[in-house]
Amino acid sequence: MPTPAAVTTSPTVEEGGVHTVLVVDDEPTARMALAARLKRLGYRVIEAGDGKVGLEVLRRERPDLTILDWMMPEMDGPSFCEQVRQDPALLSSQILMMTSHDQPQQIAEGLARGADDFLSKAASKYEITARVQAGMRTATLIRRLEDVTEEIRRKQEVLERELQSAARYVESLLPAPGTLLPGVQMVHVYRPSLGLGGDLFNVVPWNDDVLGLYLLDASGHGVSSALRSASFSTFLRRENLLHHVGSSDPGAILTEANRLFPLTEDGNYFTIIFARLDVRARTLSYATAGHNGALLHRRSGEVCWMAKPNLPLGFDQSTTYLTEELTIEQGDRLYVLSDGLYEVPASNGELWGQDRLEKTVRAFGDCPLSEVVSGTIAEVIRWQGHEHFPDDVALMGIELTEKDFHERSSEP
Repeated sequence: MPTPAAVTTSPTVEEGGVHTVLVVDDEPTARMALAARLKRLGYRVIEAGDGKVGLEVLRRERPDLTILDWMMPEMDGPSFCEQVRQDPALLSSQILMMTSHDQPQQIAEGLARGADDFLSKAASKYEITARVQAGMRTATLIRRLEDVTEEIRRKQEVLERELQSAARYVESLLPAPGTLLPGVQMVHVYRPSLGLGGDLFNVVPWNDDVLGLYLLDASGHGVSSALRSASFSTFLRRENLLHHVGSSDPGAILTEANRLFPLTEDGNYFTIIFARLDVRARTLSYATAGHNGALLHRRSGEVCWMAKPNLPLGFDQSTTYLTEELTIEQGDRLYVLSDGLYEVPASNGELWGQDRLEKTVRAFGDCPLSEVVSGTIAEVIRWQGHEHFPDDVALMGIELTEKDFHERSSEP
């Protein structure tokens, strides 16, 4: 059986360095004649005497173009092409099939089995040059595309690591679940989207009887939105609120925040709900700015949505946000949530919606708060059919436990 000839190189005449051609032909005379012509054109040429050896050389050398005879022992040209197209590492290889078969059905068979172009063994030197140059142009474009794709993949990996890092930072700002005050328990779930948004929630301990809590959302997605929310959360710390606002009144806090955080040059803004829970007075005071994600599920079964039509922060600095107040009793539960929870779409595009959210909360009834929160998230996942949320999802549940809350609120 003929063996591959030694690799011979010559200076290239094409941009981008020496281009390599693999010639696979079991006829030594035809193979060497074609190789000589290609070398005169400035290509680096590798020769193989049959399809099996040629496939091994292709895997090892990764030439820019393979010129392949149809009729060969061990492995013919079409079988060679099929092997190449089944190998992900070789899939993009450019193959120019040489053949004396010039019937349309034979050419169609070769193309169907993986050849990119054909070259007649009777072709003139001008056609050979033109076919090879066309194959090289295609190979060069494919290599460039592969390089760009690989660069995009590397950048995507870096971006995903940055998003994961940002998500971990945002999660580090969230409150620890458990007892917030005697008689007040909290459970929460935070599920950042793949794009990372700006949802952030936390608690503000005012004193032994009063607790502040909020959920804010920066418009847009990505690290920028998340970091804007983190920056806003600094303003919402107890000492800063006392300095800038001088009280724990939710409406006054949002009115001052509206002044301090105007629309950005790109039109970005915040929505927020800020609530104040007074255990001794048995009141829940709150103010909202473009945020509709809070509901009070009373022990009696009544559900009260805490939503008022008003502007998000930053649109009009003259806006005054007003405080609303509700009475609370032992056994009541407050749910504060992001719009990403009820705006989750099903496969047909239909949103889960606030009505389904309310029905889910009602259906759980007086189950442990942790079961309500985790079960609600599970129901949303079932609705959309997968685990990955298109927007950040945050759900904070606060329960006024019976014994401790009753004793605390009845103290003189």
